[in-house]
Amino acid sequence: MATATPRLALATTEFNAYLWAMAGGHNVLLFFPARVTTTKGFSMARAILIVADSFGIGAAPDAAKFGDAGSDTLGHIAELCAKGQADTDFRKGPLNVPNMTALGLGEAARDVSGHIPPGLEHGGAIIGAYGFAREVSRGKDTPSGHWEIAGVPVDFDWGYFPAEVPTFPAELTDELIKRTGIPGILGNCHASGTEIIARLGEEHIRSGKPICYTSADSVFQIAAHEDHFGLDRLMEVCETAFTLVEPYNIGRVIARPFVGSSPADFKRTANRRDLAVPPPHPTLLDIFTKAGGKVISVGKIADIYAQRGISKKVKAAGNMALFDAMMGEIEQAPDNSLVFTNLVDFDMEFGHRRDVQGYANALEEFDARLPELRAALKPGDLVIITADHGCDPTWRGNDHTREVVPILAFGPAIAPGPIGGRDTFADIGQTVADHLGISLDHGTSFLHG
Repeated sequence: MATATPRLALATTEFNAYLWAMAGGHNVLLFFPARVTTTKGFSMARAILIVADSFGIGAAPDAAKFGDAGSDTLGHIAELCAKGQADTDFRKGPLNVPNMTALGLGEAARDVSGHIPPGLEHGGAIIGAYGFAREVSRGKDTPSGHWEIAGVPVDFDWGYFPAEVPTFPAELTDELIKRTGIPGILGNCHASGTEIIARLGEEHIRSGKPICYTSADSVFQIAAHEDHFGLDRLMEVCETAFTLVEPYNIGRVIARPFVGSSPADFKRTANRRDLAVPPPHPTLLDIFTKAGGKVISVGKIADIYAQRGISKKVKAAGNMALFDAMMGEIEQAPDNSLVFTNLVDFDMEFGHRRDVQGYANALEEFDARLPELRAALKPGDLVIITADHGCDPTWRGNDHTREVVPILAFGPAIAPGPIGGRDTFADIGQTVADHLGISLDHGTSFLHG
């Protein structure tokens, strides 16, 4: 698909500062004329980058190589909602995301699949810059997607553990047991984290053996009870595991602490920690902080980039708590700053668990808070909403899906319109860099065109 002529631009004279208001129980848009002088790289610039983790909008051109031809996280959720098959006590009917729809989400999805998902038709003016991006990195995992967003495509193959039981090499697990003194491990398979904790959590508490599992990502995950096993001990075991998986070219070891006393109330906590291989080249975060900017990580962003290029990190449990934390940081973030947020529940709680109803409800909750975000923006702010891969909750298995991701960009001085299909996620990072007055080695900004 040919890339459309970019229409996103920083205004230099008059612009419309779009503010949102609530009226009659529905989100509506109000337009207030304002005036500001802005130039590329000006000192008042701030950027807010939100990764709705796993929110793909259609199969990528190379999806068949991953067994994912036909996957469509947004499209399939919307279809089931429209059929009444995602109705619950907390949500009903067609997918209701009017704010993202006004920003151009339906049009972006149409550019991928040829049709607007049901419920995302928009009769009024589109007020965001919208498009989609294809991934050039070789994987469909979290680090690959995030690194490419930040201007560093992954041009090598990660190591992966095979989909068999036991999945980990005996020499790896034997050495882990020897070095850490744990009595053994449970799991040793591919699994959804919430499912395996529910299944093995009680045995873990009785035996003291941590739960070790993996996925289609390049990852070694260790779940353990915060009280019975101990959070510090879990982190020590993960640090040992991180050194042991290096020969296997594994990208991350993830500590998955949980609490509770039975499958009915086991719950993972916000004390998750990702031990990650650092990006092979400087990212947007590294370059921006070196240039004097401030990068504020909300959620697991700092872990994904191995703590590099981070000025401040904030943790929280759950999408809405993360949104709250993000809003608090936006309120106090200085000029020349980047607030970078990952909303992990879309992926962790709903995509991997193949929970269509939960995913739909999470999208609606997120969408309902966008007016709050818009109202908090300063004249020089740029917001981009995107994703790092797909995780279609209607797809077979419980792993990520190779999909294109949406780009929804807005701000008081950002002109709306189509930006077309982008050939790499790095266009997102280059656009943020352009807005903040720096440059990356990969990607093409869609700010000026």
